[in-house]
Amino acid sequence: MTDRHPRGFRTGGATAVFVALVLAVSACRSDDPYVPAGIMRTPAPDVSIVSLPDVTAGGADFAFRAADGGIFVMYFGYTSCPDICPTTMADLRSALRELGDDAERIEVGMATVDPLRDTDSVIAAYVHAFFPEGRAFRTEDDRALRAAADAFGAAFEVTFNDEGLEEVIHTAFLYAVDDAGRLRLTWPFGIESEDMARDLKALLQEETNA
Repeated sequence: MTDRHPRGFRTGGATAVFVALVLAVSACRSDDPYVPAGIMRTPAPDVSIVSLPDVTAGGADFAFRAADGGIFVMYFGYTSCPDICPTTMADLRSALRELGDDAERIEVGMATVDPLRDTDSVIAAYVHAFFPEGRAFRTEDDRALRAAADAFGAAFEVTFNDEGLEEVIHTAFLYAVDDAGRLRLTWPFGIESEDMARDLKALLQEETNA
């Protein structure tokens, strides 16, 4: 198995746009006033229009929106990923620990882009190793999986090389969704957990004041 995460991997230009926005946001960030570390898209996409089977809830379809007053953080990856996926999950876990009691208002989900190897039990165990209450999504319906990924701006591809080894490429972003199903922020791989926690606190405050 070969794992590749090219910087320029793109579907519909989404990744290229995100990379440009990351650079722009990084250039203008300051401690005061507050500027999100994550990428904001205007208008915010409505990702509640798509759903995937939640294998941690018996395979019931889950529409992507947070619980009332909370934030739902979504990721598309796979369990055999040697570095990017576990690092991302660990960074998010660190960010949630910094939130203290507010972490109870954050829900986490991960969809596998490699359902051939990631069975229901495998993806569920992987997610729960990082987040005991996390949701794990899996479907063998490629059209449904791609529709969900496209709604978030995620991209992935699974191929087999001449030796028959599976190769997976995917965008390595985390997505923060509010209780209306709006995609509020997108965090690229490598963002500091402290910055992620800061963004989550701001989003939760907005939900409290809404």
